[in-house]
Amino acid sequence: MSQLAAVDVVTAATHLIRAGQWAAATDLLTAARPDDAAEREVLALGLAEVTVDQDFGQQTDHASPALAAVPGDSWDLAMLKFRKDYASALFQSGGKNLSERALTLIDEAPDDGRRGAANFWAGAMADNVYEQPAEAIEYYETALELGEKCDDEWLTSMALRHLGYHTHAAGDLALARTQWERSTELLQKAGYLRPALAQQTMLAVLLRDEGDAAGSRALATEVNRWARQLGIPFIIQETAELIA
Repeated sequence: MSQLAAVDVVTAATHLIRAGQWAAATDLLTAARPDDAAEREVLALGLAEVTVDQDFGQQTDHASPALAAVPGDSWDLAMLKFRKDYASALFQSGGKNLSERALTLIDEAPDDGRRGAANFWAGAMADNVYEQPAEAIEYYETALELGEKCDDEWLTSMALRHLGYHTHAAGDLALARTQWERSTELLQKAGYLRPALAQQTMLAVLLRDEGDAAGSRALATEVNRWARQLGIPFIIQETAELIA
């Protein structure tokens, strides 16, 4: 059997990440044992991405050793370390100079797609760690612009989702629905299961606020079932509150 290139293995693992199959993605990446040092680095970075995503979704701690095993100091590695520390600040405590690091990631991003991703995570940090909504919205708007420019479905959807939070909070339910429905469609199209479930949770919130309590509970019930299968604590909790 011919050996796959490391980048192809990482691509396959990325699709497993999108489906919430973190254990399978980890097994795939650790099973590959290339002789070339550059290929081993590609796989190590891919494994770090799997574990960072898993830790955010399941509130575990697989990423610390995986991140430590990646050689070098690339922008992509710095971004993954930022995401890991953001998750720790969000679900636990502490910031580890997130603001300065976010600005550095934006300034040093090697292309528009990664600059957009850095702006999105900077917005999430400003929103959820430092409670700076005005700054967060500016970051999200930049992320949305760059996501659409690069045809990046994940980035566009996540920017719309978080802008929708602020639209909803301002009382514009019609615009929030437009933003959240488009976000959901983009996530479903690209096969991003966990964020799609999180987005559908917000649609259940919107149904409740629009006066459709039965529809809200029905959608939340289905999302709760999916979240329990994947083991996503924050979605389980949010949907359980909508069902009650």
